[in-house]
This record gives sequence, structure tokens and C-alpha cells, in this order.
Amino acid sequence: MSRWLRLLAAFGALACAAAVGLGAYASHGASGEAQSRLGLAALFAFGHGLALFTLSPRANRKFAAMAVSLLALGLCLFSGSLAAAVFLGTPTTLAPAGGLLLIAGWVMLAIDILRD
Repeated sequence: MSRWLRLLAAFGALACAAAVGLGAYASHGASGEAQSRLGLAALFAFGHGLALFTLSPRANRKFAAMAVSLLALGLCLFSGSLAAAVFLGTPTTLAPAGGLLLIAGWVMLAIDILRD
């Protein structure tokens, strides 16, 4: 497995860890819109972190490696934008781009699987 794919797998594991923290804070320290945003950020971070952790070691072809890279970038933009809005007061303008990258990554993975 390439160094890049190992880094993506490690990033996935760390995203899952961060998701647990975000979820806990959403449940016990946040309220209103902040709670909703952090809960959604945690949900997406955990799901896509787990996907990165499990799919990255199997991304043997360039197309699949590009797909998991898009998942990682989309996760950063989507969940990061929501969490930054709560903690830093920034707008969530990057969340839609992150969502599109997540969708593109999943579509690319489906194409890669069907190409076999």
C-alpha cells in the first residue's frame, strides 16, 4: 500500500475519533443550531472516516485512489465547515462543495467496482 493510502486510512481513523468528540460535545455542550450542526458533522465524519479507514488499503488502482482522496477532501470541507461555523463563527460556505466531493467519491468508487 502506498504511503498516501496509508495516510488516508490513518486520517479516517482520526476522523472517527474526532467524530466521537464532536458527537459528545453536540450532546452535552451545545444547543440549538450548534447542536444540530455538530451532530451532522459528527455523523458524516464517522461514516466517511470509517469508509476511508476500510477502503484506502484496498484502493489499488489509480481511479480508486482518486476516489478515496475525494472522500477525504469532501469530509474535511463538509464536516470541517460545519464544525468551524460552531467553534470559529465562520460561514458554512464550503459544506456544499464538500458534499459534492463526497458524492463524486462514492460515484467513482461505484464505477471502479463495476470496471472489474
